[in-house]
Amino acid sequence: MEDFQMLYWYWLVFGMILILLELAVPSFTIFWFGLGALVVGVLLLLAPGIGLTVQILIWIVASSAFVIFWFKVIKPRMTDRTDAGISREAVLGETAMVTRMPEGERRGEIRFAVPMLGSDTWPFISVDEVVVGERVMVQDVSGNTMVVKKVSN
Repeated sequence: MEDFQMLYWYWLVFGMILILLELAVPSFTIFWFGLGALVVGVLLLLAPGIGLTVQILIWIVASSAFVIFWFKVIKPRMTDRTDAGISREAVLGETAMVTRMPEGERRGEIRFAVPMLGSDTWPFISVDEVVVGERVMVQDVSGNTMVVKKVSN
């Protein structure tokens, strides 16, 4: 019986299967092992004489390197550094400018100089009469609407 020989396209197919398997198992870890298999497939295409043991060793090293690179370099840089998660108390007392007056059932719109709770524009309601360009102060947050009052000069 002849020795089993891994062809380059076996590794390429194996890598693609692992990458596609990531769609069913969303851990974003299997992807890197698939990428490691693709590396072995390309290396085997360039140097067809690589033995099976060396191929498996290259796959393990490449996959491990990709996983380490993901967790140590890329993933930490992807953390959300916005203020979108700050609490509603942080916006209380902040001032904004009216950019659209409330009309009937339609709420008005205010714009903050710096984004608050992930956005620089917010719908608002006010007991005071306000006009476009006027400064208002946030008294409360009700759902996705700011409750404001006119800032006295």
